Amino acid sequence: MTATAGGPGSWSENILEYFLRNNQITTEDGAQIVWYHAANHKVQVNEALRSTAHMIEADVILPRDGSEHGQPIMAHPPEINSDNTLQEWLAEVIKTNKGIKLDFKSLAAVEPSMMLLENVKRHLKRPVWINADVLPGPNGNSRVVDAKPFIDTVTSFSPDVTFSLGWTTGWHPEKVNEGYSWTMVKEMEYICNELNQPVTFPVRAALVRQSCSQLLWLLKQSNRYSLTIWTGKNDSYSTEDLLFIRDHFDKKRVFYDILEPQNHEFKQAIGIKINL
Repeated sequence: MTATAGGPGSWSENILEYFLRNNQITTEDGAQIVWYHAANHKVQVNEALRSTAHMIEADVILPRDGSEHGQPIMAHPPEINSDNTLQEWLAEVIKTNKGIKLDFKSLAAVEPSMMLLENVKRHLKRPVWINADVLPGPNGNSRVVDAKPFIDTVTSFSPDVTFSLGWTTGWHPEKVNEGYSWTMVKEMEYICNELNQPVTFPVRAALVRQSCSQLLWLLKQSNRYSLTIWTGKNDSYSTEDLLFIRDHFDKKRVFYDILEPQNHEFKQAIGIKINL
């Protein structure tokens, strides 16, 4: 029996409700969700599956050899090879009850990946997030994934997912970094307001404080919307910046996929125990 959209066991189930139901968190607070980032190669996947992480994030690309039957593989550009295919990755992940987030850097990988997801759907009764950067954002110079064909391809296989739709961004240590502009958030709302699915917006931690008004406005447009705070490896931002986000946004609607040492310091500051 297929789970109803947004209901228990569906791909679009709210992750706080899912992990509360499984007694893995104690309250509806996005900061309680633990992430494992870039679980692409087999060593990383094994570590992720043994970890206390609730959500496993991984990157899907098509192999460069251009073969039509190239299976989607797990790697983050500029990598072009992997010891892991998406099919193998899913076979391991379905043995657990962890939620998944798949990140796409190109449209070409989406359709074959959705076919593989569809094949394991009855074993995958947990949140599934599908991510792409669909708009240029602050200092963004990477190529975006075209929003309409991306959304249409995903929903043609399964309308029951949570979309994670972001902006390409950059961060420069030597200059003042602008945040997400009104034009950027209004363009995103234009893309998302016709959707029925939950949508989370991945936003870069070092750019959120200067975009507070814009992002608060965006979340007010629909109760389907949330933010996922992420960080670049060399970004400069403080625990205070994260506490500022915590103070200004609804705790149920902000998730934190952030790197150490800030993750530990932030969780400590808000009284969340970290199980290593």
